[in-house]
Amino acid sequence: MSNERKLCLSGRGLTKEFGFGRTKTVAVDHVDFDFYQGEIISIVGESGSGKTTLAKMLLGLINETEGEIRFQGEKRDISSHRKKKEYWKQIQAIFQDPFASYNIFNKIDSVLLDCINMRGGRNLPKAEKVAMMTEACSFVNLKFEELTNKYPFELSGGQQQRLMIARIFLLKPQILLADEPTSMIDACSRATILDMLMQLRDEIGMTPIFITHDIGLAYYVSDTVYIMEKGKFVERGSADQVILHPQQPYTKRLINDVPKIYEEWDLSTV
Repeated sequence: MSNERKLCLSGRGLTKEFGFGRTKTVAVDHVDFDFYQGEIISIVGESGSGKTTLAKMLLGLINETEGEIRFQGEKRDISSHRKKKEYWKQIQAIFQDPFASYNIFNKIDSVLLDCINMRGGRNLPKAEKVAMMTEACSFVNLKFEELTNKYPFELSGGQQQRLMIARIFLLKPQILLADEPTSMIDACSRATILDMLMQLRDEIGMTPIFITHDIGLAYYVSDTVYIMEKGKFVERGSADQVILHPQQPYTKRLINDVPKIYEEWDLSTV
């Protein structure tokens, strides 16, 4: 990558504590990071490592206890509802459980129309909105005419996951946080979803940030990998550097936990 890389999201001393006194838990512990536009980032750790808490802070869903987040070089300001909505035009998420991401009373049409309205297309002619929704669905290999008037819960898990990517296609955010985005679907659909996300990144210059426990996925897709243990980044670097030449015992253990088909499985650590 050239030296002209543009910083899109960064954090200094970012910390999140839950509870007080003896019950206090430090979920994210003074982390620093710099994410550049168009870079593919993975934050890898086991459950409980703090990675989902970090994702929620980046999205502005929970407040940081200490430290600061900078967006496009400026200190992030999401102090009012209006500012938060502006921020959410630029940063969106796909979550592990697509079922939890939809309002069950909203039909698919309104899920997609909300995205068009959010991007300032509220007053477009109806035919243009339908054309946009049709294009977004065909981008993810769904047919809009088969979805119209249906509810998200009438779709399979894989279709729901693809519908979430259709939303991203319409919203065109600068940053996409993908929290275990392929964990609910089979291997074949998984590769398709990843390809779609990569295509989106190329088409709209989006920066994808994968939050995952899957070190194989991180190696396959990422430019930069951050390894998270107990709320801290214990290792970071290019995917090759971190995964082929790990320095930390925790990273080595994560890599050893991936069963290799051609090697005898070592079950002594289980």
